Formats: sequence, structure tokens, C-alpha cells
Amino acid sequence: MDLQDKVAIVTGSSKGIGLATVELLLQKGARVAGWSRTAPALRHGNFKSYPADLRSAASIGMAYEATLRDFGTDVAVLVNNAGLAYMSAFEDTSTEHWMEMFDTNVHGLFHCSRLVIPGMKQRREGSIVNVSSTAGRNGLEGFAGYCGTKFAVQGISQAMYKELREFGIKVTCVYPGAVNTRFFDRIDSIQANEKMLRPEDVAIAIVQVLESSPHSHPIDLEIRSMGPKPK
Repeated sequence: MDLQDKVAIVTGSSKGIGLATVELLLQKGARVAGWSRTAPALRHGNFKSYPADLRSAASIGMAYEATLRDFGTDVAVLVNNAGLAYMSAFEDTSTEHWMEMFDTNVHGLFHCSRLVIPGMKQRREGSIVNVSSTAGRNGLEGFAGYCGTKFAVQGISQAMYKELREFGIKVTCVYPGAVNTRFFDRIDSIQANEKMLRPEDVAIAIVQVLESSPHSHPIDLEIRSMGPKPK
């Protein structure tokens, strides 16, 4: 897809992978709507931030209507990036944390995607990138809830691509390893460090997927850091 003048939505756009993806899309000439609970400190003529709580279908709906009103066209790209994690033993995980992870990481993806798909089908063009995690392929002790959400993203993505490719819509699931972001602020056992992936590394991979030939359909993309795990 040629990203020039295409309208893209990026969730979780205030920091980390989301913000890096927004910045790279803008460099490519896209017009970008950033959805997040907190607005990023980013100023660009082709970027607008919208308050969106991914746990709420109503909040997502309002962000979508505002995006269409301001950009005046249907959405060609959706990057479902927003996500969060809590670490705890399975039996110690609170219902509140469990529900927040599923509401944000899984249900938010559902609500966002079902809004953009009809327009993409009508135009027979579109690309949806769902950001999972390597924790969506391998279970990790202390992260049952988070792993459950990211395994769900994998399964949902595979079903979506099989449903939508006949309409010219690409669905790709990206599985980053640990990324040096504030994602780990609430996880005491892991400290973000320079050996981890950088947000821009993942953003580059996402944009390469979006720019892929109309004859190719990237399905799963796992990204690991080159450096060994810190000791």
C-alpha cells in the first residue's frame, strides 16, 4: 500500500511503539489519528489525537466518529497497538486486573476493528495490524492474564485474515519481544534496558508490512532483539 494521504488509526499512540509508529507513518505521508487515554506531545499538520479508552465501546465509537469527521474519508489502516500487563501469580490476580487486561488488549481490538472493516470492504483495500507479543506464543509464569490476552490476539488475527483477504484487506499479527518502553513500569521483576528492542524497531516492521506489495500478505511477524537477555 502506498501510504501517501492514507488515513491511519493507531491505538495506544501516546508513547512507545504506538508513538513511534505514528511518527513513521507521518514521515511516509499518511494522515494519522492517534487514539489513547493521554495525548502525546506531538504536533504535526497531518496528526490529530483523540481521547479513547479502549475498555469502552462507547469511547471508541466517539473517537471513530470524530476521526471520520475531521479527516473526511474512510480509514485505510488500523494498528491495534494499545495494551497493558499486570504481573502476579495466577491465584493472586485480581478480577479488576484480569478484566482490565482483557478489556484493553482483546475487547478493544474487537471494537476498533469492527468499525473500520465495512469501509475497507467497500473499497476493497485496507490493512489491520494487531500487535500481540512473544508472550502470545509462549506462556510465562506470573503473566497468565497477559499471555491469555495475547494468545487471544493471535487466534483472532488468524481468523480475521482468513475472513477478510478475499475483500482485499490484509490482517497481520506482530509479535515483538521485550521492548524498551514504559510498559515495564508496573512490573517490578523486569527493568527496561538498552538490550531490548527499541520502539522504532517495531514501528519500522509495522510500516514495512503496511507497504507490502498487493500480491503479498504478511500473516505473522515475530521480532526479537539481537542482544542476549541481561544477566
